[in-house]
Amino acid sequence: MAKQNQIGIGVAGCGNVLSAYLPQIEELSRRGMAHLVAVCGTDRSRQQVSDMVAAPFFTDYGRFLEEASLDVVLILTPMRCHAPMATAALQAGKHVVVEKPMATDLKQARDLVTLAESRKLHLVAAPFTTLSPTFREIGRRIARGDIGRPIAARGRYGWAGPDWSEWFYKAGGGAIFDLGVYNLTTLTGWLGPVRQAMAMTGTAIPQRTIDDRTIDVEVEDNAQVLLDFGHQCFASLFCGFTIQQYRGPGLEIYGTEGTIHLLGDDWDPDGFEIWRNCAGCWQLFKETHPLWPWTDGLRHLVEAMHAGTVPEINPRHALHVLEVMLQIQASGRERRAMPVESTFEPPAFDTEATEPAAHRVHDRTREE
Repeated sequence: MAKQNQIGIGVAGCGNVLSAYLPQIEELSRRGMAHLVAVCGTDRSRQQVSDMVAAPFFTDYGRFLEEASLDVVLILTPMRCHAPMATAALQAGKHVVVEKPMATDLKQARDLVTLAESRKLHLVAAPFTTLSPTFREIGRRIARGDIGRPIAARGRYGWAGPDWSEWFYKAGGGAIFDLGVYNLTTLTGWLGPVRQAMAMTGTAIPQRTIDDRTIDVEVEDNAQVLLDFGHQCFASLFCGFTIQQYRGPGLEIYGTEGTIHLLGDDWDPDGFEIWRNCAGCWQLFKETHPLWPWTDGLRHLVEAMHAGTVPEINPRHALHVLEVMLQIQASGRERRAMPVESTFEPPAFDTEATEPAAHRVHDRTREE
């Protein structure tokens, strides 16, 4: 590590997502933990980036990876580029943080995980919903049995769709990779690996307007999914570039003794509410970390590197979620349930922890 043992971060990809990660990099720099050493992008993005950051700019990814003070590569490019760019970074001896999904092909993803493990390098793949304090608290309550045994769940996430880049609607993009990945990561974090998936998928809006041009949509923009977690535990998931607005919980977990709702979206939680039969009321908890950023994986990796610990974000979890997404797409095409073979070790939750500083704002007592 250069610059008084600060970790050198290089960013590859200068699209809309870069502005979300810059505050993380700046905060890490203020704390003396990391600094931005290089940026890689297209000639078209050079001027835009120069107005945002003061770091050497590369258009050649190979030369970018040769930067001596580069320790971590943050990959923010279109999805189809994630796996080859992450592979090159790992081969160059760099740790990697890659936006979701880490690959669009299962073999590429397996090879990535194997490469990172063989080189003893960290591979941290978005989304980072399992780092949010709200995810952790809900997981703790599920693990200690507050709602009994989980037997059903529901997830929903979507919007009207991007209008700034066509790759969202081309091969390697789509609503499942861009949107469904969030709820799938969160649900598997709570409930464990998926055993099989069944889906109805389609292109509800066959043409989109991107930068005043009309393009044909090549991938799904609308998906309804059923998931089997084993042990008679099932979940349904709706995602799409077909949702204008919605209200209500983003995720719901139903158990034999109660129910938990995550309010807001899992990448931007707004607290949670819980019903326990033994209490006979709904308890609504405000969000305790309203400024928690969905880019938190970068901070988490840097702190783990300084502490000499292994990041909690497990690349085999991301690999499993990718297989689930690919099988969802296959099920949509073939109209049948598809098996999921991969597995991973779910996050551990401290069931002995004391109650968090969440604020109960409303109890609705059951009427007799």
